[in-house]
Amino acid sequence: MKIDRHPRPTFSVEDANRAADIVFGIKGEVLELAGERDRNFLITNNRNEKYVLKVCNHADSDDVIDFQNQLLTHLSSNNSQWQWPLPLPDQNGALIGYTHNSDDDEIRVRLLTFVDGIFLADYYPHSPYLMGQLGQFLGKVTRSFSDFTHPAMDRKLFWDMKNGIGLIREHIDEINDSKREDIVHHFLSIIENALLPVQNDLRTGVIYNDANDHNILVKSDANGEGAIVGAIDVGDSVHSWLAAEPAVACSYAMLNKPDPLATAKEIICSYHKTFPLTEEEISVLFALSCLRSCMTVTIAAHQKSLEPENDYLSVSEASAWQLLGMLKKISPEFAHFSFRHACGLEPSPSTTHLVQWMNEHKGQFSKVVNLDLNTSKVRAVDLSIGSLDLTNGVWKNMEALTEIIGTPALGRYDEPRMIYTFDQFRTVGNNGEEWRTIHLGIDIFLQAGSSVFSPLEGVVHSVKDNERNLDYGPTVILKHSPEETVHFFTLYGHLSRDVLMSLNEDDTVSAGSKIGQIGNESENGGWSPHLHFQVMTNCLNYSGNFPGVAKPSERNIWLSISPDPSPLLAIENDKAVAREESPEEISESRHCHLGPMLSLSYQTPLKIVRGWMQYLYDNEGRKYLDGVNNVPHVGHSHPKVVEAIQKQTAVLNTNTRYLHENITRLAERITDTMPETLSVCFFVNSGSEANDLALRMAHAHTGGENVITVEGGYHGHLISLIDVSPYKFDGLGGKGLANHVEMVPMPDGYRGEYKYKEPNLGERYADKVEEAVNKIKNKSEKLSAFISESMISSGGLVIPPKNYLATAYEHVRKAGGVCIADEVVVGFGRVGSHFWGFEAQAVVPDIVTLGKPMGNGHPIAAVVTTPEIAASFNTGMEYFNTYGGNPVSCAAALAVLDVLYKEKLQENAALVGKFLIARLKSLQEKFPIIGDVRGSGFFIGVELVKIRDSMEPAPKHASYVAERMKERGILISTDGIRHNVLKIRPPMVFTQSNAELLVSTMNDVLQDSFCQ
Repeated sequence: MKIDRHPRPTFSVEDANRAADIVFGIKGEVLELAGERDRNFLITNNRNEKYVLKVCNHADSDDVIDFQNQLLTHLSSNNSQWQWPLPLPDQNGALIGYTHNSDDDEIRVRLLTFVDGIFLADYYPHSPYLMGQLGQFLGKVTRSFSDFTHPAMDRKLFWDMKNGIGLIREHIDEINDSKREDIVHHFLSIIENALLPVQNDLRTGVIYNDANDHNILVKSDANGEGAIVGAIDVGDSVHSWLAAEPAVACSYAMLNKPDPLATAKEIICSYHKTFPLTEEEISVLFALSCLRSCMTVTIAAHQKSLEPENDYLSVSEASAWQLLGMLKKISPEFAHFSFRHACGLEPSPSTTHLVQWMNEHKGQFSKVVNLDLNTSKVRAVDLSIGSLDLTNGVWKNMEALTEIIGTPALGRYDEPRMIYTFDQFRTVGNNGEEWRTIHLGIDIFLQAGSSVFSPLEGVVHSVKDNERNLDYGPTVILKHSPEETVHFFTLYGHLSRDVLMSLNEDDTVSAGSKIGQIGNESENGGWSPHLHFQVMTNCLNYSGNFPGVAKPSERNIWLSISPDPSPLLAIENDKAVAREESPEEISESRHCHLGPMLSLSYQTPLKIVRGWMQYLYDNEGRKYLDGVNNVPHVGHSHPKVVEAIQKQTAVLNTNTRYLHENITRLAERITDTMPETLSVCFFVNSGSEANDLALRMAHAHTGGENVITVEGGYHGHLISLIDVSPYKFDGLGGKGLANHVEMVPMPDGYRGEYKYKEPNLGERYADKVEEAVNKIKNKSEKLSAFISESMISSGGLVIPPKNYLATAYEHVRKAGGVCIADEVVVGFGRVGSHFWGFEAQAVVPDIVTLGKPMGNGHPIAAVVTTPEIAASFNTGMEYFNTYGGNPVSCAAALAVLDVLYKEKLQENAALVGKFLIARLKSLQEKFPIIGDVRGSGFFIGVELVKIRDSMEPAPKHASYVAERMKERGILISTDGIRHNVLKIRPPMVFTQSNAELLVSTMNDVLQDSFCQ
């Protein structure tokens, strides 16, 4: 088919202005819009009402134009959920008006209502939810067209995919690039192989046929999710294959995506739920998507020669070429299986029958190795992400791994494995990095040199040495056809190199005959000696190799292509197949058995099963950079801390009624870091216990009951602490200010009463403490304590201004009160400049409270105070905390102190924190949504606002950013009394490269449409 495109009509802005007025009675500002076939003008009247004037192409008959008008009217009446441009009558009541251009040519014009929104091409991100909405939208469009007919619907259109193959063959020479022509020829073969056998079985009907990213309109909803508003331009609508509708959408939505198939699957899944596709239609979706992309580049090449000044004609061309290059690397069969999975079908059509056949013949196959794999001496080894055997990075040490696994042993099928988180298994998806961690076969760990046999007759499909590190090494793939309807492959990986000489392609292998033997580490890819045994229903055009591990996002597809091979090995399924509770099952159990107020982070909670230094790993091996968990102070599972806990817990853990040097050593080392007056320690289990004990001590020392606390402060979950924690008592479910508590404003130089640049800022906020003291005096009551975090965490990561605590402490002490510094969050070098947060304010508290970061998360906390206050607390009532300061917890805390000093982690917090804050401030200059960046060391807050001048908080934007960062593999959180502050409090081992990644990722997220 030849492209019959005619150039757009000549029509100026002045012509459009005149036509809008004379033909339709509309006056306003005129702006020309892009267009492929027609000329389009935006008309905005003095009431800010908008219209689109379409100047029709000379080649379109009145019947074709009427077809478009009737389509839009039909869509507007049948799809109230979404908007379409509605044709408006001219001053004579007709939907097609007539006018002349400046050359006095007769021109037909139409006036349409304006649909507001952002083009999908300009909206970011294209989330799975948004792509699903697009599929649902198009499915309902298809349904609404089921009863629509028009004489012009069968017009011959060069964008009709039924004409696509002929069109490409007619115009392929116009591409004028031999390499690109070869790419199109490659796809023509795929397209014809898929389409020709079934094209007569494909359903037909009227389709929109132009769901490209410059026609679909989107807006952000209140929570930042992209939502389809509607669509424009039915100029390419035609009677064609129904399956072309989602295929067109996929061909454009896949543009500029690292994982185009993942995007297409979301569209197809929702389309199918709305308008079910047949299996024949599903089988051609990939081919049709490729066909549309090939048509795009071919038509663009032709159109540029006709109208070179019209950039819109090739708006998708460059991206389409890039997409075709990516799609060329994808097996058409795998794409077909992916789309079947999206539609709720068994991905590989032959799998169900094969699994049934294998189970029916279980026990009848020859042994693969010379050993009964069901005996108790053959244990199943746990190599999962959360395996308790793989501690302290042992998964990176093959020698240690070999010792842990032992022989004989089985490695399980469908197991997400920590050992596949090396860079070789890393991929980049639409939301950042993903690792191929899901094991698709069964491993049999035996001594090198052990013989390997074929379980049934087969033909050698390939023999190859995959010699890269951590690859298969020598590998054999056999093809089996034991029955007319049963065809499959088996793979034997990590063999010795002699198999390369003993077997050749197309050799016949009988059941029970020796294939080869297990290779050693020098020839098997560097692994512990073992056989990797795998079944495949389809080789997907692989030769000599085949994926043995899969991405979690494609897990069910690959498990269908490579079903459980245990029947061929005569192994019981529960021994050979990994089992774990899914996040959904755990969530359900939490719902049944845990209190509903116990919250989870993120809209889709993470199942975290491993921590290693500044990283957390979910159950499928996704690695997250931890930018928020301050409690594992020196890093998750730091080996020195783990070793200290293991050693001590293997010897003794008991209460403090016995003498033990750990508790006294810890007390000495902590007080050595404090001012001289703070020399007495009390050990407890948590920061809440520490703060409660501090209040008791203050009461005992002063005889007072009244407490002054700071707005936004949080000190723990005990009743006594809820009363002095405005973050709780002033929030949801809180009971407000207690009678014995006075709350003073947060010393916030950004949002508070006094701003950063005002003089004597600290003193002015501290004067509010004096006012609170006077209120207590005026009630003839007595002050007990002023409690404040040295830097305010939950209130929004606020750094008090200079002289704030010094002046506040002075007011409190004059009134006979005690000054409590809550260091639960900011202590132990987190602020970088000082070991304790209060030191940054040049003050000496009367009581200091410490929390679980001192034990890297082990349950230990402390109160440090003066001998005088400790003496006042000695009232005769014994203070005993059963396991506060137990030997194991103290060992953990001592190890934390060792690591802090030896690894210079305070210095690291100072240097990296300064770098990170500076980079975040550079983002502040770029993005108006960032109102303030503040912090010290690894205690950083980024406050988001809707409008900088008014400082209107943006809590939904903050939640959105935290969620999107999580999707991209970085964990931060939100805080602040307005919930609009991004909280960054990473483990102290956080590096400059980690900081660079965090900032670059946040830079990307802040460019999302919702944040603009």
